[in-house]
Amino acid sequence: MDELVVSTDVYVAPEEAYEFLVDFPRYERYTEYLDRVSRTRGDGGPGSRYALRFAWWKLTYTARSEVTDVDPPTRIDWRIVKDIDAHGSWRIEPLEELPSDAPTDAEEGCRVTLEINFDADSADSSSVSLPPLVSFGWVLDRVKDLVTEEAERVVRRAVSDLEGRERDVRLDVRDDTESL
Repeated sequence: MDELVVSTDVYVAPEEAYEFLVDFPRYERYTEYLDRVSRTRGDGGPGSRYALRFAWWKLTYTARSEVTDVDPPTRIDWRIVKDIDAHGSWRIEPLEELPSDAPTDAEEGCRVTLEINFDADSADSSSVSLPPLVSFGWVLDRVKDLVTEEAERVVRRAVSDLEGRERDVRLDVRDDTESL
């Protein structure tokens, strides 16, 4: 199982960060390759399902995800329900004190972490219609390279929307993979 973890400090209350992150359809605004997110079932809590339509190169794919657990305002857990063994979470932890480089008008903050766990070898090659002479392995190798970039982009853009301003965002990125 491969793991990617991206985290940063956000200068809003944990409750505000949680409400923002539990709104999955908003995510389409943060990534280059996610065209659309549609809620297919539920109210955002456990059991809610989403269709996430990705487009990259000449390929499109709709991932089906499900919220598996929530613990407001500290955690949102999810999993992909078909075609690949993948799951993850958003974690929100209040900061005991603001760091010295926090914006001067910040009153409180939290550490926001996106964790993604996936088994690339579990991907179902029949789930994607490929152009002639293109192997599923080739596509998988390219997509794995995009996972880290996209996770970083999502977190940076979410921070900007949460705080209502652009700023340099220091990301802590850890990947425990041989494939990333």
